[in-house]
Amino acid sequence: MPKRTATRREFATQGALAAAIATGLAGCAGDGDGDGGDGGDGGDGGDGGDGGDGGDGGDGETGVIEFGGIATVDAGDYSDFTEQTGWNVNFSSISNAPGELLSSMIAGGGREVYDILAPVGGIQPPLASEGLLQTIDTDRLENWEAQYDYWQTDEGRDFISHDGDIYGVPTVWQGDSVAYLPGETGEVTSYGALFDDEFAGKVAIEDNYTTAGQKTAMYLDYHDMEDIENPRNMSESEVEAVVDFLIEQKESGQFRTMWSGFENAVSLMAEGEVVVMDTWEPVVFSLRDQGIEAEYAVPEEGYLLWAMVDYLVDPETARADAHEEAVYDFLDWHLAGWYGAAITSQTGYMTNPSAMDYAAESDEFDEAEIRDIHEGVQEKFELGGTWQQRWPDEREAYEEHWQRLRNA
Repeated sequence: MPKRTATRREFATQGALAAAIATGLAGCAGDGDGDGGDGGDGGDGGDGGDGGDGGDGGDGETGVIEFGGIATVDAGDYSDFTEQTGWNVNFSSISNAPGELLSSMIAGGGREVYDILAPVGGIQPPLASEGLLQTIDTDRLENWEAQYDYWQTDEGRDFISHDGDIYGVPTVWQGDSVAYLPGETGEVTSYGALFDDEFAGKVAIEDNYTTAGQKTAMYLDYHDMEDIENPRNMSESEVEAVVDFLIEQKESGQFRTMWSGFENAVSLMAEGEVVVMDTWEPVVFSLRDQGIEAEYAVPEEGYLLWAMVDYLVDPETARADAHEEAVYDFLDWHLAGWYGAAITSQTGYMTNPSAMDYAAESDEFDEAEIRDIHEGVQEKFELGGTWQQRWPDEREAYEEHWQRLRNA
């Protein structure tokens, strides 16, 4: 049997959590320009590993599946899958920034390196348009229907589809908002705390337009401060209005900094330099593990929703039948109990419904903790908000205006 997986709190005290989040946890996603301002829920996630040689085994029935992802999705131990199928798994790190990932797949020969890519979802449009991905044959996945139904909503389906075809298998779910120190702020129930004069100079936002930019758009639209038709996919004029607002805030001294990187975020709050922060929930877990009272806001405007997604790479040379079957087995395994329980325990994020049942029948995992995590994230999705936009229609405008904010 696989070794026991660390609980969320154990994991948070280890360097593994910092590495996981720094390479692209939550919320979550880089803005794709590769200039160090990516992040959401994590950072760029590195340049991507070599991935090894991969390929089928000598008899064509066993071999290695090359799995490229950000650390959030790395179970670390794949013996459960290997025992079931005979196939080994080689995990390597990839960038979570859309532009960098696209470049590595095209110029870096990624089609011949990876079988499966697992960044934050929503970036299938450019990957699929370049012929880098295969559509997912959901009939080959026994666990496809046994998922949470959020992917069946219009926004959820858009997060995994392109031109009406499904390209992604959602595996890890979360909703992001604002971390705060209640002893300094009282209860926070709105993104407006980021812009409250009372906290001027003790606020930080992430240097990432897919997180801080989109949350600001939600705030401005909800409170009728700007007319933004779709905070998830803004027009150029809407992006300009959002950035103009943030520049006003920055120039007035509202922000202590625009942060980048998990350790930076934790340090700013742990040292009391920042009392309200646009960030990821694991920052709160880390602060609590240091004995610091910290909370994660339930915002009236809603959450920034996102999911990790498995993409099936379309190789230059077709896989052997046994290899293709093993890849689909691996996708299905990501929707099953052991993997779900392991990832939930490590990250504090929701995975699949089977995780709780598996944990209840196993001594490897804390079933109560996993259930609490799943119910907490479910509440976020039920409250709603907007799904994170990883590849906006006006992407160049987003980047241009966000650079104005950085330069202000």
